[in-house]
Amino acid sequence: MRILFLVQGEGRGHLTQAISLGQILRGAGHKVVGAMVGTSPGRNIPSFFHEQIFAPVHHFAAPNIIYKAHGGGMNVGRTIAKHLAHLPKYLKSLHRIHETVRQINPDLIVSFYDTYGGLYNTIYRSGIPMICIAHQYLLLHPKFVFPENSRLNRFLINLNSKSTSWLSAKRLALSFREIPSAPELKISVLPPLLRKEVTRLTPQNGAFILVYMTHHSLSKQVINWHLKHQEVELHCFWDNPDASEEFTFDSTLTFHQINSEKYLRMLATCRALVTTAGFESVCEAMYLGKPVMMVPVPNHFEQECNAIDGVISGAGVMSRSFDLSVIFDYLPKHIDQSAKFRAWYNCGQEMFVKEIGEFEKSIDMRRKMQSEI
Repeated sequence: MRILFLVQGEGRGHLTQAISLGQILRGAGHKVVGAMVGTSPGRNIPSFFHEQIFAPVHHFAAPNIIYKAHGGGMNVGRTIAKHLAHLPKYLKSLHRIHETVRQINPDLIVSFYDTYGGLYNTIYRSGIPMICIAHQYLLLHPKFVFPENSRLNRFLINLNSKSTSWLSAKRLALSFREIPSAPELKISVLPPLLRKEVTRLTPQNGAFILVYMTHHSLSKQVINWHLKHQEVELHCFWDNPDASEEFTFDSTLTFHQINSEKYLRMLATCRALVTTAGFESVCEAMYLGKPVMMVPVPNHFEQECNAIDGVISGAGVMSRSFDLSVIFDYLPKHIDQSAKFRAWYNCGQEMFVKEIGEFEKSIDMRRKMQSEI
C-alpha cells in the first residue's frame, strides 16, 4: 500500500511515532509516500524527523499551544484567541492538505492526532480511508482512569480527540500497558511506537539526572532547585532558540538543545528521568528501565492524565513542579517494569501490521474501480 502520514508537529511524540510506524510499514512491504506536518511560529520541525522519515515532508500552518512566561503552563485564553485570529490561515492549511492528498493519491492516510484530520474527512470526503493513531484515543476508553473532579476537562479533551478522528476507519490507542480493545468505539489498544534506535541501546546506571521539558520557560524551576542542590549533576534538554547548542550553567548543570541521538544516549546512561508528562518520553524511559518523575505542564489536562496513567503502569512518580527532591524520595521504592513493558512492546509490530493490513482488500477493490472508470 501507498501510505501518507498526517502528523501533529507540536512536541516530539507524534513525530517519533510516525518515524517508528514508517519503519514497521516499510518492513512489511508498504511504502510511505509522504508526511504532512503542521508547523507554527517559533517551533521548527526537528531535523531528526526529516532525516529519519525517509519520505517527502510537506509543511502547513497549524495551531499550537501558547505558554505563560516563566513556566506558568498553558495560557488557555491566549491560545484560543490566537486560534480564532488565525482561522483564515488554518482554513488555507486545510485546503493545502487536500491538494497534497490529491497530488499524491495514497491508498491510506495515517493521522497522528493532527488537528485537521477529522475536519479533512468531513469537508472533503476524499474516499481515502484514514486511521488515527495516538495515546490520546485511550482517554476515550471506558476503562481509562481520570483525575478526580475533571468532568469538564474530560469532556473537552475527548471532544477534541473525536474531532481529530471524525469519519476515520479506526482509532489505534497507544497504551503503557495491555488493556482490552473497545471495538464498539472503533478503538484498538496497541503498544507504544518506539524508534529502533531506542531498542538498540544498552542501559547503564549513571549518576546524573536527565531532564526533558516541552518548553524552555519551565527551566526556571529546574534552576531554582539546582541552586539549593548543586552537588547533583543535571543534564537538561530544552527548545530555547536563544541558547547555544550546549549551555553550561555551572559545573553540575548543563542545558542541551533538543538532539535526538544525544538525548537517547544520555537517557540510556542516566539515573532517572524528570520530564513533562509526554507519553513518548515516559515510554522510552520505561523500555530502558529508568524511573521517571512526570511533571504535567500546568493547565494541560492531557499531561495530567498521562502522569496518572504512568503511575498506574509503574513508570514512576508524579509531581506538580520540577522539585527534583520528589524523584530522590521515590527512587528507593521504584520497581523496574522494563521486562513487562518490553514484552508488551514486542507484540506491537505484528499488531500494527495486522491492523493496517486489514484495509488492503478494500483498497485493491478501490484501485480496480478507479482503473475501470
